[in-house]
Formats: sequence, structure tokens, C-alpha cells
Amino acid sequence: MAKNYIFLLLLCLTVSAKAQFVPLSEASEISILTIGPGAELYDKFGHSAFRINDPATGQDVVFNYGVYDFDTPNFYTKFAQGKLLYQLGVSYYDSFYNSYVAQNRWIKEQTLNLTQSEKQAVSDFLWNNARPENKKYKYDFFFDNCATKIRDVIQEVLGNKLEFKEDYITEAYTFRELIQQNLKANSWGSLGIDVALGAVIDRKAKPIEYQFLPDYVFKGAANAVIHRNGKTEPLVKNTKVLFENKPQPPRSNFLLSPIFILGLLGLLIIFITYRNYKNNSRSRYMDALIFFFTGLIGIFLLLLWFATDHTATANNYNLLWAFPISILVCWVIGKKKPSQKIKRYTLLLLLLLILLTIHWVTGVQVFAIGLLPLLIALAIRYVYLIYFIGKE
Repeated sequence: MAKNYIFLLLLCLTVSAKAQFVPLSEASEISILTIGPGAELYDKFGHSAFRINDPATGQDVVFNYGVYDFDTPNFYTKFAQGKLLYQLGVSYYDSFYNSYVAQNRWIKEQTLNLTQSEKQAVSDFLWNNARPENKKYKYDFFFDNCATKIRDVIQEVLGNKLEFKEDYITEAYTFRELIQQNLKANSWGSLGIDVALGAVIDRKAKPIEYQFLPDYVFKGAANAVIHRNGKTEPLVKNTKVLFENKPQPPRSNFLLSPIFILGLLGLLIIFITYRNYKNNSRSRYMDALIFFFTGLIGIFLLLLWFATDHTATANNYNLLWAFPISILVCWVIGKKKPSQKIKRYTLLLLLLLILLTIHWVTGVQVFAIGLLPLLIALAIRYVYLIYFIGKE
């Protein structure tokens, strides 16, 4: 969903937004296209778009809010800072369709139950939105993306006539739980998202907010109604599958999964700690590496929180195990005889891990399950450091 769709625009002819404000015929249809998940992480959440098909005029185009431009100055810096502008792209339907068939991603179409004037209003809104001066917008994964735009355009045009029913939502989910529905729990993508995103996404989402995901845009439209002239009619008058993908066997290797890799790392730390205890010694270089890398990750998370416009990276309590200050004292812990102040600092790190556990148990923030072996190993190591440094 957050994918760069430039490749798509290179495969198809770009439709000019100019001279397209033409009346739609009675035979015209406006529909929502929902695309299934793809193989890559940025494709896992699917995609949504509008289609305008008018056989009488030959117009058959797709409006896609998931485009951004690689030629944007300071592209990667803006992307990292959450300042990159996305835009509305317009392409011919056949090229759009063929690109997703080539990716083996299913395509569903919901034809909207609109009057002629409503269809014209949606068309005019989209073509106006596609103008160079209007097409760009500041992307937000949860509140302003290619999926929420579908909902927002329909709401803008239909106003109070449109009602999104909520009774099809039978269980309340947090934003994090909604994301994880599309990911494997023991995957690097899942772990990366859980580490990078903060406690702000652990609140329960309102039913209308579920529509930051294309699958819920589909479900939301399927259960929405329009109130006209004292009558209630469904928003969607027809649904069909345009392309049924061929199921692919899941590609997974447990030996490369976070649980296994971080489990090995955790066991290594525990094993070295046990040997240190038996030999009355301390592997100071390992301690320096632990402090350095946890501190480095902490600095990265701190920057995501305070130095970017990403709303979902705020209040990230992964900083309780990836404590940024550790990178400043890694050289001290690497000394043969560190100061007793390091003992107190290590006690602080242990207390932070306990606080993290409380946050996890009470639901303040959910942490990646793949981190568990590493967190246990860090706690054991910190207990040993407090013991060893304290007796010197």
C-alpha cells in the first residue's frame, strides 16, 4: 500500500488530467478496486483505487492515490522524516489491471450504487484532485493513505447521505493488531514494525478507522448504505472478482526467523554469562557490544519519535530495552575495572526491563514476540554485571 507505484506508471500510458471534465453517460460506472496482498512487505496490506468506466465515451481509467515521485529533491531524507508527499496518479485500466495480474494479486471490483449526478460529482472531484496543483498530499499510514482516500472521497461527495454501518465489526482491534493481521508473527517485517512503532498504535481503533487497510475499505463499502428520499439503499450494487490469483506456497525458513536468530543470540549471551560466573570473570568486549548496539537502536528510535513527522513512532517504549545513553558509556563498560557508577547504571537498565514487562502485561504497548529471547538474555546479563561489578 505504501509502495512506490512509479513502476506501474512506466508500464502504462499516463492519462492527462486536462480536458477530462466531460459529462459521463448513463452507461458509466464508478467502482472501487481492491487489490490483494503481494509478496513484499510494502505489498502485504493490499491496495485500493477508483475506476471510472464509461463505454459510451471510451473512458476507462483508474485513480490511484499510492504514487510518489523519485525525482523529489532529497527523496530519501523526506521519506525517512515522514515528509514525502504522495500523489494521485491516473492511468488506463488495462495497464493497471495487467500489472497486478503479473504480480499474481487478486483484484475485486465493487460497482457503486450512484445516481447520474453523484457519478458526475465523483468524477469531477477525482479529475480536479488529479490536477498538478491538487494531486499531492502528505501521506500518513493510518489516517491519510491510498485506502482512506477512497472512503474520504465518497464521504466528501455523498455527505450525510452516506452511512458506514459498524455492526459487521464484531471484535475490537488495536491498530497494531490490525497491521499484524497481514503479517506473520515470526517474521522480520513484523518485528521491525513492532520495534519502530510506538504505544500510540496500541489503542483500539474505531470501526471507521479500520479503513486504513484496503480489506476494510472493501468490507466498509459492502456494509455502507445511502439514504435517499426516505429510502435506504446499499452503497455497492454489484461485486465481482476481476482476477483470482493462484495461491503460492508460503516462503518461510524458521532458521532465518527472528525467534531463531535472536534465540541463538540470547543463548550465546546466557552461555557466556554462565561461563563468566563459573570462572569468576567478565567478557567486557561483549558487554561493550551490548551497550553499543542497544544504544544505537535507541538513538534510531528516538529520532523516529522526535525528529520525524511519523505519527505512529511516538511514545515508543522499546526505548526501555534500547536505551540511547548506553552508547555513551559502552567504552566505560569495556574497561577491565569499570566504575561503581556503572553498577548503578546497569541496575537502571534492569529496572527499565522490568518496567517494559509491566507495560507489556498491562497492554500499554505490545512488543515483538521475537525480541523475547534477547530481552531475557539482557536481563540475565545485567543481573550478572550488577553482581560482578559490585564485588570488585
